[in-house]
Amino acid sequence: MRATEKLRILHTEASLGWGGQEIRILTEAAGMRGRGHDVRLACPRNAHIYAEASRYDVPAIALPIGRKGPAGVLALRGLLARHRVDVVNTHSSTDSWLAALGLRLFWVGKARPPALVRTRHISAPIANRAPTRWLYTRATAEIVTTGEAIRQQLIRELGVSPARVTSIPTGVDSALFDPGDKQGARRMLKLPQAVPLVGIVATLRSWKGHRYLIEAMTLLAHREAQLLIVGEGPQREAIEAQIAELGLAHRVRLVGNQYDIAPWLRALDVFALPSYANEGVPQIAIHDSTALVVAKQNAVALAAGIDRLLGNAALGARLAWAARERAHGKFGLETMLDEMEGVFRRAAHGNRYR
Repeated sequence: MRATEKLRILHTEASLGWGGQEIRILTEAAGMRGRGHDVRLACPRNAHIYAEASRYDVPAIALPIGRKGPAGVLALRGLLARHRVDVVNTHSSTDSWLAALGLRLFWVGKARPPALVRTRHISAPIANRAPTRWLYTRATAEIVTTGEAIRQQLIRELGVSPARVTSIPTGVDSALFDPGDKQGARRMLKLPQAVPLVGIVATLRSWKGHRYLIEAMTLLAHREAQLLIVGEGPQREAIEAQIAELGLAHRVRLVGNQYDIAPWLRALDVFALPSYANEGVPQIAIHDSTALVVAKQNAVALAAGIDRLLGNAALGARLAWAARERAHGKFGLETMLDEMEGVFRRAAHGNRYR
C-alpha cells in the first residue's frame, strides 16, 4: 500500500459508557477523516459514543455488539461483507472478540479479510489463557497501547512480539488548552474569584479516586478551598453520599460532563487526579518535574500535596509549564495521528493473520 493511498478504517466499540477511551476514538477518527481517509464507527445504538459521533463528524453504524454472542459476530461479518474495509480497529474486549471471530469467518470466503488492529487503553490485569494469547498474538496484525507500561505488560505476560505492539499515547490538541485568563474563566463559569479552587476532570469511576480527594478536602490547611468535580459516571451516587456525610456540600460541586473542559481547567489553582488503577497513559506525571506524585489511596498525602501547591504559586507555575512543554513534545494530536497512520498502513499492507 502506497504511503499516499487513502485507507478505509472501521473502528468498533462495545462500551456503552463515556470517558477518555471513547473521546480518543472519536478524536482520532475525526483526525483521520481530516486527512482524507474513510473512517467509520460501529457500536451499539444505545452507546454514548453513538450519540456523540455526529458531533465529531464521524459516521456511526449501529450494530448489536454490546455483548458477546453470535448476533454480534454475524452483524460484523455482514457489515464487512457489504463494505470494503482495509483495517478494523477494535477497542474493548467484547468488540475485539466479536471482530476477531467475524474476520475469521469472513476469511473462510473468497475475499481476504481486513487487518485487525487492537488498541488497548487500560492497564488492567490480563488473563494469560490460550484464547487470550490467540487474540493478541495470532488474530491481530498490530497492537496499539496508550502507554509504554501497557506495551511492556503485553510483551511480558502474553509473549507478544515487541515488533507488533506500539505505544501511542493519546494526543492532545494543544491549541485548545493554551493557558488563558483564570479570572475570566471563573467569571464565565460563575465561580468565586478569590477562593482557591481544586479540580478533577475524570469519569466518576471507583479507581479514579474521587473519594480520597473528597476526604482530602477535610484535611486541608487551606480550609477555604473548594473542589470542582467535572464528569459523570457510575460512582455519582456514592460521591454525593460522601459529600453529604462529610458536610462538604458548600465546598464541593459536581458539574457533570462538559463538552468544553478548557475553561474549567483554566479556572483551577490545582488539578488533582488521585487515580490508582487502570490508567491508559500512566507516564505523563513525573514527580517534581511535571506534577507532584503522592502515595496512592492516601487522603493525608493527597491533602499535603494540594496544600503545598496552594501555598507555593511559583512551584505550581513551574510544574504547569514543564507539563505543557512535555505534552507539546510527546503527546500532540498530530503526533498521535502520524503514528496511528503508520500502524494502519503496516497492518493493511500485511492484510493477513499471523
